[in-house]
Amino acid sequence: MLRIITDFDGPIIDVSERYYRVYQYCLEKIRRPDQQVRQLGKSEFWQLKRSRIPEKQIGMISGLDEAQAQEFSQLRRKTVHTEPYFEYDSLTPGAVEALLKIQQTGVDLVVMTMRRVWELDYAFKKYNLGKFFPENRCYCLSNDYVKTRDIDDKPLLMARAIKELPPTSDTWMVGDTEADIISATKHGIKMIAVECGIRDRAQLEPYQPDLIVKDLRAAVDLVLDRALQQAT
Repeated sequence: MLRIITDFDGPIIDVSERYYRVYQYCLEKIRRPDQQVRQLGKSEFWQLKRSRIPEKQIGMISGLDEAQAQEFSQLRRKTVHTEPYFEYDSLTPGAVEALLKIQQTGVDLVVMTMRRVWELDYAFKKYNLGKFFPENRCYCLSNDYVKTRDIDDKPLLMARAIKELPPTSDTWMVGDTEADIISATKHGIKMIAVECGIRDRAQLEPYQPDLIVKDLRAAVDLVLDRALQQAT
């Protein structure tokens, strides 16, 4: 049996608009009424995020002083995963077609995400994605989970999945961050990083995924092609 474990934000959901709206809100909230700031355009902001420029630095680039930038960073962290902003998420182009292809070919599909249960349910309902992921193929955080760092929390989810899921002859992980790569590598799972998420290629390469491709659709095509070659 062939299995694909996919991250959710990045490969399936585009979070860039949510992050940008939160940036706009925090900048407006923190600046003094008479203070001139430079609100970044979305593409410039998103490129900084994908290059892993710290939040505080983004605040300073936007014209906040150091103390304000610290406050900006804290407010952003508190705001970015709150319900009003989840409505700005959208489907990553080609993601649903990729999920349909996986479903049609009978590949075992698992989602593994740092979203909490309610955050995943919200997106499942909004985009009708629940049909791709039965409950026993969803690995996410409980609503009361105290997060530490993704690079620590995600390998724990992976360990749980390996323990609970039926054995398989071939497993691939698809994700867009270093946490995905570390989780897969730690457990000896082949890893495909995608460039459609919150990290650019330069941030992904040092973690040495097996492959880096454009998006989930390209990753699925690659995995299915390799499976076909092995079968013939």
